[in-house]
Amino acid sequence: HPEKGEEARKLFADAQAMLQQIIDEKWLAAKAVIGFWPANSIGDDVEVLDENGKELAKYYFLRQQTAKEGANLCLSDFIAPRETGLTDYIGGFAVTAGIGIDAHVARFEADHDDYSAIMLKALADRLAEAFAELMHLRVRKEFWGYAPTETLEIKDLVREEYQGIRPAIGYPACPEHSEKRTLFNLLQAEENAGIQLTESYAMFPTAAVSGLYFAHAEAKYFALGKINDEQLYNYTTRKGMDPDELRRIISPNID
Repeated sequence: HPEKGEEARKLFADAQAMLQQIIDEKWLAAKAVIGFWPANSIGDDVEVLDENGKELAKYYFLRQQTAKEGANLCLSDFIAPRETGLTDYIGGFAVTAGIGIDAHVARFEADHDDYSAIMLKALADRLAEAFAELMHLRVRKEFWGYAPTETLEIKDLVREEYQGIRPAIGYPACPEHSEKRTLFNLLQAEENAGIQLTESYAMFPTAAVSGLYFAHAEAKYFALGKINDEQLYNYTTRKGMDPDELRRIISPNID
């Protein structure tokens, strides 16, 4: 770019140099925890079971309400309904690449080097996303193993041309952040991966990614869009949640 190219190249070079320093001096550590459980859908909810078929937890999801061609999707659609008698599965994950970052950020900030502090945080975020991608690859081919012969190049991974999805709670398909508590409890994420969940459902270290694994061949990402009062009250009744609390959490999705 005739105007921005020089600065962009400098930023890229600085990031590459810091990334190499992170590797050489082992500034950061990464941890992950994943889990898989028998599951069945009950309407818009997903019941998580133990090996004996006893309920461990339940995920509560919302369904698209916008007038559109095709089905109004809900994440529960990608899990076999209980009435089919089929045993299906759901997975979950929490990964971080930010362990050890605080001391280095504090050092930069003490030197009034905000540029390097921001750069380090950004790199840690990207490493966490890359770690989530790597774990999903291993889930498909190894841990869950529903696609053991998958051979995709990086460009195909970027285009999400694999089977299954890993939607993050708090993002378009599942914008209701409090469902993270169920995920973290099932994974024992703090104990197993050193990732804490705050009262406002933020993750710490902040360079972290968490979400659910769905293996269904037709599973795809989608945006919930706007929901009306009828679904809002249906959801809060199912979950035993204060409607005003839900309005606060997902205000952009309220019609």
